[in-house]
Amino acid sequence: MIAYVTVGADDIARAERFYSAFLTALGYRLEEYHGDLSYIPPVQPGQSQVSPDFYVKSPFNGGAASAGNGAMVAFEARSQSQVRDLHAAALAAGGSDEGQPGFRASYGSHFYVGYLRDPNGNKIALFCSNPDEPGRDG
Repeated sequence: MIAYVTVGADDIARAERFYSAFLTALGYRLEEYHGDLSYIPPVQPGQSQVSPDFYVKSPFNGGAASAGNGAMVAFEARSQSQVRDLHAAALAAGGSDEGQPGFRASYGSHFYVGYLRDPNGNKIALFCSNPDEPGRDG
């Protein structure tokens, strides 16, 4: 099981604006620790803490943050409309578009996804695969 995911950021305040624009809407709770950000997944009543946490930190080596080529973190939304809304909110909060929300031929007929880059270039996906919503073919 993945316990946590970490991305680097050179400007924590800018990163907080970007990530809080959509993670808090998905139920994540923000905690700050020594100036870094920890987004804690939502816990349903009667459940124990779930993983993975999502951390945004200044690089430990003091160097500049950089994005991994081929690395991406995906967050699941409840609906296609939430994917669109959160994608727009993240763009307004300083992200850049890496692929407008929609269906992709490479994935299942109900996989609806939008792609972004955070202010440091880390690739983020917001997706929904709700079988109760219209699919690519219908």
